[in-house]
Amino acid sequence: MQKLELSEISGLDNKQIDAKVKEMRTSLFNLRMQKTASGLEKPHTVRIAKGNIARLLTVKNSKGK
Repeated sequence: MQKLELSEISGLDNKQIDAKVKEMRTSLFNLRMQKTASGLEKPHTVRIAKGNIARLLTVKNSKGK
């Protein structure tokens, strides 16, 4: 999982941001399940996923609902 850049997020409209947030939350859920079940090979991916969700929601709120 890679960090999303603000430049690529700012080009999205609200529907695309909502879809991306939903996708990221599903990914975060799966990472958490893997972490509890067997441990993650790269545990920092949880933090990256949380940051990406926060970035997406920040851009969405700055554009207006």
